[in-house]
Amino acid sequence: MAAPAAVPAEPELTPRRIVAFLVMVFGMFMAILDIQIVSASLPEIQAGLGASGDEISWVQTSYLIAEVVMIPLSGFLGRVMSTRILFTVAAAGFTASSFLCAMSSSINEMILWRAVQGFVGGGMIPSVFAAAFTIFPASKRNIVSPMVGLVATLAPTVGPTLGGYLSHTMSWHWLFLVNVIPGIAVSAAAFTLIDFDRPNWNLFSKFDWWGLLALAAFLGGLEYVLEEGPGNDWFADEAVAIMAAITVAGCIATFWRAFTRDEPLVDFSAFGNTNFAVGSVFSFVMGIGLYGLTYLYPLYLSSIRGYDSLMIGETVFVSGMAMFVSAPLAGILSSRLDLRVMLLLGFIGFASSTWMLTGLTADWDFHELLLPQILRGLSLMICMVPINNLALGTLSPAKIKGASGLYNLMRNLGGAVGLAIINTVLSDRRDLHYARLAESVTWSNPEAVRQLDSMAANLQSQGLDGSTGALIQMAGRLRGQAAVMSFIDIFMLITVLFGGLAVTALLMKKPAPGKAAGAH
Repeated sequence: MAAPAAVPAEPELTPRRIVAFLVMVFGMFMAILDIQIVSASLPEIQAGLGASGDEISWVQTSYLIAEVVMIPLSGFLGRVMSTRILFTVAAAGFTASSFLCAMSSSINEMILWRAVQGFVGGGMIPSVFAAAFTIFPASKRNIVSPMVGLVATLAPTVGPTLGGYLSHTMSWHWLFLVNVIPGIAVSAAAFTLIDFDRPNWNLFSKFDWWGLLALAAFLGGLEYVLEEGPGNDWFADEAVAIMAAITVAGCIATFWRAFTRDEPLVDFSAFGNTNFAVGSVFSFVMGIGLYGLTYLYPLYLSSIRGYDSLMIGETVFVSGMAMFVSAPLAGILSSRLDLRVMLLLGFIGFASSTWMLTGLTADWDFHELLLPQILRGLSLMICMVPINNLALGTLSPAKIKGASGLYNLMRNLGGAVGLAIINTVLSDRRDLHYARLAESVTWSNPEAVRQLDSMAANLQSQGLDGSTGALIQMAGRLRGQAAVMSFIDIFMLITVLFGGLAVTALLMKKPAPGKAAGAH
């Protein structure tokens, strides 16, 4: 008589594994932080390296392209090398490349080492998500998931703040040097403490090198198109059009290799799990909200309010504080509420925070932005915890490593797609609003004439050409107002997106309470 199928035992949780996991979480924090840490300090880096405006953007782009290739690849590498070796190599490589970034004397060196930094750093992020759902029993996920969710959302939010502070008070070199000592400590601790799994070096003989080339062409090309497209009129630019063709070819080849090999580099089978598939869509949308608003707040404060990097950092730090404070609350709610209801509340809260911003004016400052930022931070945490638990919590342990890479990839791609759309809409709507406002500023408009006369008289009293100067000032006012109106349009779009998706939270299936990752 056949023995009944054994129920998977709860993972053994030891103090050593807890400490090892905390070390991994800190390493992930550094890797995600470095996506945004340079964003507020690019002018300082540009001046220090003598780079052009087109070149300096690659300090950000090279990191993102390399990272987005490594994240899905990390699942296969984790099975080959083990979590211990993969994470140690990734942390050590990240630390070394951070030091080399700080020592760069030319923009080409900086771009090279930023690409290396992004590639090796990308290996740390999925490893943490995978560890959270394999070494911790299901009963502990209401503690672990908020921690992972906090780091994934807090790091990119505080990146511009920390970066602005470091470059303002010391120099841009410290954007990278700040990683060195912690990175050495993380590398040593990871090698010493991680014992979650064992390597399977035999798998390396099945490494799909053509699949890697296809993956790099697909994701690297896609990231390039999304980064460079908005500023170069999309496919009207020859380089963007060529990279788009490479992306399509790489995409076809990647999926063909994935479904025709016994050991594909990227295993898409996790998408057969309904929760994982829907959760990945939510992760994509969260990427739009997370990275989109992390970009929009500083852009508004710098372009409309004229803030420097330090002032921007001090203003947007509120969202990070709200996330930090609300992480324990998210953990408590996840153990007491249906996760789908919690996700519904988070999406509604996020939509409400952007709805508040549709009343934006050119005079909005810290106080007007305070409540929307607090609500945004709170809602992000309330969203991230159930998305993590629902998406990864019903997968078998054998699927977790590959699925974790795909899940994190979706969030990064959401951010890239969101930023491309945001930049395109901002530009197009700003031009449209300017044209419409300009149509109303005519000599038959008494208010327009009154303001022009007032500005002309003020300039003439200073010995300047009043008529010409007044027209220039009026054009500047119109451009500023058009820019504010384009921001409002973006906030409205994000409100509709999150509000519309809130109801789809009910499509997910709640994991069975108290069970380990299921055998779906």
